Amino acid sequence: MQSLLNPHLASMEEYTPIQPFEVLSRRLGIPVNEIVKLDANENPYGPHPAVAEALAEYAYYHIYPDPQQTELREALSAYLGTPAEYILPSHGADELLDYLCRLFLVPGDAIINTPPTFGMYSFDAKLAGAEVIDAWRGDGYHVDVDAICQLAHAPVPKLLFLTSPNNPSGTWLPDDDLRRLLELPLMVVLDEAYVEFAAAKSRARWVLEYDNLVVLRTFSKAAGIAGLRLGYGIFPAWLMPYLWKFKQPYNVNVAASVAGLASLRHANEMGSIVEKIKAERDRLFRALQTVPYLFPFPSSANFVLCRVERWEAAALKLALEQRGILVRYYHKPGLENCIRISVGRPEQTDRLLAELRRLA
Repeated sequence: MQSLLNPHLASMEEYTPIQPFEVLSRRLGIPVNEIVKLDANENPYGPHPAVAEALAEYAYYHIYPDPQQTELREALSAYLGTPAEYILPSHGADELLDYLCRLFLVPGDAIINTPPTFGMYSFDAKLAGAEVIDAWRGDGYHVDVDAICQLAHAPVPKLLFLTSPNNPSGTWLPDDDLRRLLELPLMVVLDEAYVEFAAAKSRARWVLEYDNLVVLRTFSKAAGIAGLRLGYGIFPAWLMPYLWKFKQPYNVNVAASVAGLASLRHANEMGSIVEKIKAERDRLFRALQTVPYLFPFPSSANFVLCRVERWEAAALKLALEQRGILVRYYHKPGLENCIRISVGRPEQTDRLLAELRRLA
């Protein structure tokens, strides 16, 4: 029966997700409330209290959700300043990555990827049987625009995936670079999962100007509802009819919609939490510069990437894990011997720094 599977699946490398609290607690033998979880770029403050209230008060969980997500799209339109007809909510932004790859790619097509970056871009492209053409980032993990321009013509790729700020480096893509890339004859997919933590603004409204730009956003980070899986995309008008035809009719469940609407009703308070995280990120970055075996990179996101020296990054990760502190570890091209530390609450930062200094 295996011979019936698509042949390109055999050589695919699976994506490695982060484990949740309850799994980690059982594995480590450490109570959940003693774990400092800084490995998945989650919001350490969680959602606004109004989210829990709205979920508790909602009376129609027995009714299928609105397949058009009308109320949520209208609220997002007001939040973004972008017409609702350009917006499509989703079961996490990852769902939209899958849709884009299946809408545009067939076996033999290609995408341009900019590693090191989020692993789902190459994963979804390969799932569609497409080739992944890598334009490696340069010093400081900045996008190599010249290299992408050279790769954009032979063989002709259909999609270019970009993240700003980039995961896992936290690097911002400047406006001038993005405008230059939008001149290329391909669809540019800009993932703004961490844009709320940057000093610069979202490019969501650019979609009204460029018919080859897609901007992806999420409620997972700034709104703190990663567990409910709610994302959305801003798409050019010509693409929306295909998305409405293509998407699953009830792709966003009612709990996610209720939580998203409650979050948007309290956007100012959500912004205040983001400012707290940004301030803590800056404090974390400065403190990590004083740890003798770490080299932290400046970040515009809610995490800090560090190159590890005089330690094996895997061993450092395990040493911290045994102390109940979880960080993300990398050992692959462009991220050799690196860890990524999500920004936590101040007391979590203090505990992390104390353990890092003990390990010096």
